[in-house]
Parts: sequence; structure tokens; C-alpha cells
Amino acid sequence: MKNRILLLIAFAFIFKLEAQNTTIKPNSHDSRVITTGVPFLLIASDARSAGMGDMGVATSVDAFSQQWNTSKYAFAETKSGIGVSYTPYLGKLVNDIFLGSLTYYNRIDERSSFSGSLRYFSLGDIEFTDNEFTTPYTQRPNEFAIDAAYSLRLNDRFAMGVAMRYLNSNLKLNDGTSDTAPASTFGVDISGYYQSEEVAYADFNGRWRGGFAIQNIGPKFKYDEAGQENFQPTNLRLGGGFDFIFDDYNKIAVTTEVTKLLVPTPPIMGTVYQDTNGDGDYETEVPPVNGVIYEGKSDDVGFLKGMFQSFGDAPGGFKEEMQEITWALGAEYTYQEAFAFRAGYFHESEEKGARQFMALGAGFKASVVNVDLSYLFSTSQVQSPLEGTLRFSLTFNIGAGTYTEY
Repeated sequence: MKNRILLLIAFAFIFKLEAQNTTIKPNSHDSRVITTGVPFLLIASDARSAGMGDMGVATSVDAFSQQWNTSKYAFAETKSGIGVSYTPYLGKLVNDIFLGSLTYYNRIDERSSFSGSLRYFSLGDIEFTDNEFTTPYTQRPNEFAIDAAYSLRLNDRFAMGVAMRYLNSNLKLNDGTSDTAPASTFGVDISGYYQSEEVAYADFNGRWRGGFAIQNIGPKFKYDEAGQENFQPTNLRLGGGFDFIFDDYNKIAVTTEVTKLLVPTPPIMGTVYQDTNGDGDYETEVPPVNGVIYEGKSDDVGFLKGMFQSFGDAPGGFKEEMQEITWALGAEYTYQEAFAFRAGYFHESEEKGARQFMALGAGFKASVVNVDLSYLFSTSQVQSPLEGTLRFSLTFNIGAGTYTEY
């Protein structure tokens, strides 16, 4: 028994000595931008939302609410509507990369609605050839999402919506020697929208708006059996706004929105070094090289755990968690519901992508057709892929004036 105790004491001493002779050094302190699969889902596909700084969770209902907050359809004044939009991407470099969308909604009755949409992102034609003597062949990488949603008013002022989405990503180029195939998965959105009654103030009437949406809740996906798993761009959107109604002709709507990706933050990785001769210099790398977490938490988790982990896993603590929140501020002036002018600002931390831009937009209504345009210009050193892009949307209102909400 005495020998066993001495053996345990010796083992503990050796372990402690070995621990003192090793250290972990970070590989890099570079910014940790969170990346996901199918990021095209985060691009504003319609010109109205784009003209107010990429927002839509708490703005008034329109045909393109499917992307932002499906519960808003329960407050639509028209029986149904169709929205078509086109957004050039990297327009300064190429002319065949674009994002297109087609949306349809139908207000079933006073309290409920159904909606669906298709979003298609094309990366253009890419030619491949083995050498100068062979005929080149062309591939067209693309991604698309098909979704359907149902919205229900729980009372006169609040509605909730649920959307189901099928995602297909065909971006990994096939050279004929691998087993790559289009990746696919599904996602779910849960949203809510509040709209107050019109209230009379001293010099104007007003209305409050508020909304939330948790989007793209669903499993990770990969392009082949040995490939890396990709998170969907699961995100939380919160927004609020107020309508300044001056008279029957003039109205200004001001809206603000914050967004956070519910995806784990990549940890800071490190390398274990050992002081083999006890001189205080840690020079010998200890396997596994580059495989140790120095700060943060592992991002190799399931999508549900990743959603909850994303609120407190940033290596930089609370400060870095706040840097992962983007915010936008937008305003829309409308005259007689026939003409609209819009402006907005979008801000993302420089450590998390540095997307910062101003946006302008305009809208016109002729009979049952709405035409919307928007333009973006960057305000940071990182230029947006949509810099100088003119986005275009059309809305066809069917059964206008069927319902009265305002």
C-alpha cells in the first residue's frame, strides 16, 4: 500500500513538471469573421428594403415581406400580390452574376395568409479546358431557395408566421475526378409583427411598428462525404419603427433594425510548445500542431447548440459579441401612396466584415403596379460587391383595397 502511495505522488509530480514545461501560443489574433453556407440568403433581394439599408423585419407590409418577416402579410390591404426583383452582383467586374426573386402572397381571410417565393443566385458561366487542343466546357454554379409560409393574426394588432424552406447549393465545381454533388438542406423561419392603432398627437398622427424573425433554422450541409459541414446563415432580426402621418398625402416612416448571426464564432487556435531543456524557451512544437483551442469554444457543434452558443462564445468576450451585431437605420417618405423616396444606412463592425454603406431608393405606383429602384455606395474601405448597383423590383397588386388596415 505504501509503494502505491509513493507511485501516485511521483506520477503527480511528473505530470505537474510536464505541465509547467509546456505552453500554448496563439497562431493568430486576426479578426474572426463568421462565415456560413448559402450567404445569398442575407442579400436584400428587393429594391425597397435595399433602399432603406437592407432592412424589412419591422417595415410596413409589401410583396417582398417573405424574405424578412412573413407575419406582415396578415396586415396586407390587397387580396394578393406578386413581386419580381433583379439584383446584379459584382456589376463592376462581370455582367452575368445576379440574384433574382419571385414572390407570391394571398390573404386567405381577415386573419390569415399564405405566401411562397423562389430566390435564385447565379454565379455566371465558367469555362474549363484541359489544354489548348480540347473543346472547353461550361459550368454555371448557382444556388436557390424555395419556401412557403403561413401567417396568422393572434389579435387585431399582432401576427405570427412560420416559413419552411428548401435550399440547394450547386457551387462546388466538378472536375470529373471527384464525387462532388449539389448540397441541399431545409430551414425554418419564425416571425412576429406588431402594428398599433393610429394615434393622434399634437401636430400629427402616428403608428408604432415592431417585428422579430429567427431565420434559417436548420441542419448543416456539405458537398461530399469527406467535405466540411457548413452552417446555414441562421440569424435573429429585431426591429421597430414609427409612422409620422401628417395628413392624407404625406407620411414619413422611420425604422431601425439589429441583426445577429446565430452561428458559433471561430475560436483562436494555438500550438503547444514545450521547454525541453528547462531554459525558459518554449521552442519544440508538440503534436497536434495547430490543433488546440487557445481562446473561445469549438465551433464543431450541431446547429441547435450553435444557436445558443453563439450568444457567449466570442474569444473577445462581451465586446466581441457586440461587434457581431449589425444595425441599420432607414426612412421612407411617401406622397399619396403614389411616390416614395427612401434612404438608409447599414453598419457592420470592421472586425466582423466592415460592411458599411449608404443606400438611396425611390418607388412609383401606377394603377396596380409598383416600381422600386435602389442604389448603394460604400462608406468603408471595404467596397461592397453591390457598389454602384441599381436594383430593380416590380410588384403587381391584385385586389387592391380588399382589406382596410390603416
